[in-house]
Amino acid sequence: MATEGGGKEMNEIKTQFTTREGLYKLLPHSEYSRPNRVPFNSQGSNPVRVSFVNLNDQSGNGDRLCFNVGRELYFYIYKGVRKAADLSKPIDKRIYKGTQPTCHDFNHLTATAESVSLLVGFSAGQVQLIDPIKKETSKLFNEERLIDKSRVTCVKWVPGSESLFLVAHSSGSMYLYNVEHTCGTTAPHYQLLKQGESFAVHTCKSKSTRNPLLKWTVGEGALNEFAFSPDGKFLACVSQDGFLRVFNFDSVELHGTMKSYFGGLLCVCWSPDGKYIVTGGEDDLVTVWSFVDCRVIARGHGHKSWVSVVAFDPYTTSVEESDPMEFSGSDEDFQDLLHFGRDRANSTQSRLSKRNSTDSRPVSVTYRFGSVGQDTQLCLWDLTEDILFPHQPLSRARTHTNVMNATSPPAGSNGNSVTTPGNSVPPPLPRSNSLPHSAVSNAGSKSSVMDGAIASGVSKFATLSLHDRKERHHEKDHKRNHSVGHISSKSSDRLNLVTKTKTDPAKTLGTPLCPRMEEVPLLEPLICKKIAHERLTVLIFLEDCIVTACQEGFICTWGRPGKGVSFNP
Repeated sequence: MATEGGGKEMNEIKTQFTTREGLYKLLPHSEYSRPNRVPFNSQGSNPVRVSFVNLNDQSGNGDRLCFNVGRELYFYIYKGVRKAADLSKPIDKRIYKGTQPTCHDFNHLTATAESVSLLVGFSAGQVQLIDPIKKETSKLFNEERLIDKSRVTCVKWVPGSESLFLVAHSSGSMYLYNVEHTCGTTAPHYQLLKQGESFAVHTCKSKSTRNPLLKWTVGEGALNEFAFSPDGKFLACVSQDGFLRVFNFDSVELHGTMKSYFGGLLCVCWSPDGKYIVTGGEDDLVTVWSFVDCRVIARGHGHKSWVSVVAFDPYTTSVEESDPMEFSGSDEDFQDLLHFGRDRANSTQSRLSKRNSTDSRPVSVTYRFGSVGQDTQLCLWDLTEDILFPHQPLSRARTHTNVMNATSPPAGSNGNSVTTPGNSVPPPLPRSNSLPHSAVSNAGSKSSVMDGAIASGVSKFATLSLHDRKERHHEKDHKRNHSVGHISSKSSDRLNLVTKTKTDPAKTLGTPLCPRMEEVPLLEPLICKKIAHERLTVLIFLEDCIVTACQEGFICTWGRPGKGVSFNP
């Protein structure tokens, strides 16, 4: 689909792209990879992942990165935009037999120039704790695979803890470990701690304290990724059953849920202030979910295949304060967020400032986030105040979705809560003009003309546009998005796994859990560029660059505007 009618030009790999803040350039000398460049079977390998840590050493170059390629794990000094990468001198290199590394995470709290704690998850289910500076392997968890035999999909240190870490598996379970405790020599026995809709949490029942401390069972199918909120209090999980579930981590309570348009959700990320969550997955969409309102506030379509990573860019996110009461976090949180946008003086921000004063808006804000996918494309998105603070008619139309709790609506609900008064359906929101797609619509649904106030309230930025539905005009579109019938028949094998929930997948569509495409704003990507030959698996925003990686094992650095000038060809 990506190459239809495009020829050579569509397959060309981009080495630079321009956004409102300036030109981003690929820095070829900063590329990291396996030193010998011997090809490996990327199709049969686990996704390449990259983890960063800063050691705060005296040299001023304390950044280190770890990445896995096939059976190998590398640990390097990361020189970024300052100096060329030296692939001949990894600090540590490991080759594993019989299993492959799948994910890893540094403990930023305990990292020093002399020692760093790195957790590594494996395809056979084990988790290893290593120190790549001391070149030590201190502990192996789930060594006999008595806790879980399935692949580790995500491993992270619990924020603010020197010893606790959380591990997710493709079995759909998560386990809380303490590095100080050992694992038992027999399979653990569990006792139910808390149970809710589509989740259960058990404690490990034993005479002496041992790992795992807790076992979470979440949804159906693989648990693909989880992410802690910036304050560490909440946990967002995305699963193969297509659900985002957000938990209060300490009280083990479900805060809210969201359902993908279809297929599994593969990736998740919090906004820097913890107010929004972005997910991506097998519906080729990015979905923005409001943590406060527990509802979908926008979707974005720019990818032509599965979205593998979503990430917020805190350095181009801008917030301007005019009424401090509107911010629900602490003063310290707000100052942190303000800091993210201090260096950003571009046209977008100045436009937001003017609108803030004329429209009496409480906060002028733009969130930047990015996504990469199996289509080898990088997309950047701006989430503007038009989406975050829609005009009153749109707000009134959605009032009782704001208090939606974690439970699903009754089976008879048809999603009227997200439509305009009088049961009229808003017209569809089109995709980018630059993309070969028309607006997604359901062929059997009837629509009426949207209130002009709503249209003007949602269509002020280049990232979004509105037009009246043209019932007879249907261009060739993403086939899977068209109707409930198609979704329930073609994707039933995966979606019908949600047997423990009260929602039939076909009935989920059109409810607050999963609004129809025309019921929420559809974002256009700021840029959508093919930047690799193989599927992309990494997207990390750093202060002076963006880091991406593809399944071939090439970790690329993109200098931000004005950065990395010395590497210009």
